[in-house]
Amino acid sequence: MLKGFRDFIFRGNVVDLAVAVVIGAAFSNIVNSLVKDLITPLIAAIGGNRDFSNIYFTIHNSRFMVGDFLNSLISFLIVSSVIYFFIVMPMNKFVNLIRQGQNVDPAEKTCPECLSQIPAKAKRCKFCTAPQKK
Repeated sequence: MLKGFRDFIFRGNVVDLAVAVVIGAAFSNIVNSLVKDLITPLIAAIGGNRDFSNIYFTIHNSRFMVGDFLNSLISFLIVSSVIYFFIVMPMNKFVNLIRQGQNVDPAEKTCPECLSQIPAKAKRCKFCTAPQKK
């Protein structure tokens, strides 16, 4: 029972996920601080309001905190932008480069007769001896 648990914990993807969660939490604190301490005052300097968290309206004694929502929305936009522009786009370009490299000069090809993998420069299949087209 404990051996199975140990194997589960030491799998690469579990450890990677744990590291990602910790880094994500730290990154979230940085982004929230960026929004609260830099971006919100910058917008406030232009718009005149210093603190978005105090923006609210009341209907029948219910308080709707519009400012907190704006801070959360700005944080979300920053996080999603950073993830897209610094993680997703570079990974997509990297994957496309790898795929292009595979299609240009493959090391192996499939024999049309027996469907075995043979060297790309082979003139005959090493399994069924069928002649290969260039």
